[in-house]
Amino acid sequence: MNSELEIKTERIVKMLHAEDLDAVLLNTQHNFAWLTCGGSNGIDLTRENGAGFLMITKEGGRYVVANNIEIGRLMAEELPEYAEFEPVEVTWQAEKDPRTILNAAKSVAGGDKIGCDIGFPETRWVEPSIASCRHELTPEEIDRFRQLGRDAGEALSHVILHLTPGQSENEVSRIIRDELARYQIFSVVTLVAGDDRIPKYRHPVPTNNIWKNTILLVTCARRSGLIASLSRVICAGDIPSDLQRTTVACAAVNAALYDATKIGATGSDLYSIAAAAYADQGFADEISKHHQGGAAGYRTRDWVAHPGSGDVVKPNQAFAWNPSITGTKTEETTILTDNGLEVITSSPGFPTISTLINGREYFSPGILSLSKGATA
Repeated sequence: MNSELEIKTERIVKMLHAEDLDAVLLNTQHNFAWLTCGGSNGIDLTRENGAGFLMITKEGGRYVVANNIEIGRLMAEELPEYAEFEPVEVTWQAEKDPRTILNAAKSVAGGDKIGCDIGFPETRWVEPSIASCRHELTPEEIDRFRQLGRDAGEALSHVILHLTPGQSENEVSRIIRDELARYQIFSVVTLVAGDDRIPKYRHPVPTNNIWKNTILLVTCARRSGLIASLSRVICAGDIPSDLQRTTVACAAVNAALYDATKIGATGSDLYSIAAAAYADQGFADEISKHHQGGAAGYRTRDWVAHPGSGDVVKPNQAFAWNPSITGTKTEETTILTDNGLEVITSSPGFPTISTLINGREYFSPGILSLSKGATA
């Protein structure tokens, strides 16, 4: 059986031949993590670009092109132990001229037609083609993703144990990051909203606002490059009836998306399914207030379902659907396997909402009452 690295190399080689390219340079942090099976070229995390380039030639050659500061560490610490990558070293001074990297790539590739996943001089931008290579998870990636999902779900369960009305959203966001860090997970997106901020903002960046009755927790949790997204709604006491009603309706939209996420479905198909589900629940206009999520993996979303989307669902692909109705939200990360759509981010002991569609039961996160443990 081919190794994970060999499978990915073969996909890139096939892409290079299809696009008539001699080689491709990969510099983004998400693509570096993907091809190295969990490594990182990230230093400055404010940038999408990382330190050094990976290069694959149309003959299947694998190279690391980096400056003299980073190449030793990348080779020793960020590549799989079994990996065969040849180092191509340049000085840090020469690297400041992009032609240095390009000329090194051309020399190794034996040709002038070079693709790249960033806008790089005299190369062809091929990020969408690389994304297509990433979409189908390998067996090893599925195992890593499942474990990430389990750990992220458990981490949020631990966060809930530390919640007390009167905390600021910033305090809660720190707790989220700390609990995830215990699992070597980094929260690339951390959103927290208390009470009145929940219905006001779909992306509530934490503030010093104090929560009293209801709080929304959101994280996009990254480890070894893979990202799992999940959201939880918690009440201090009784769950208000209107919040219960809208969350059950939101879960019905979520279940409709789960049921429709099948191989060959397009992003536009899935958007239409979600729109119909919102209308069936009496909330037709809510689909216009936020996107519904989509394919996931090494980016929070590789593509989002929308009316014009031609993106196609693939086997062994990850999805994070996040339907929302003003004041509430459901979000988990899933993987489409031979057995159907598998939720990987469930939180132990957290209430769930059951929705039945075509004889199949789907579960979405409900609402937790800190005082009663009640479900929505």
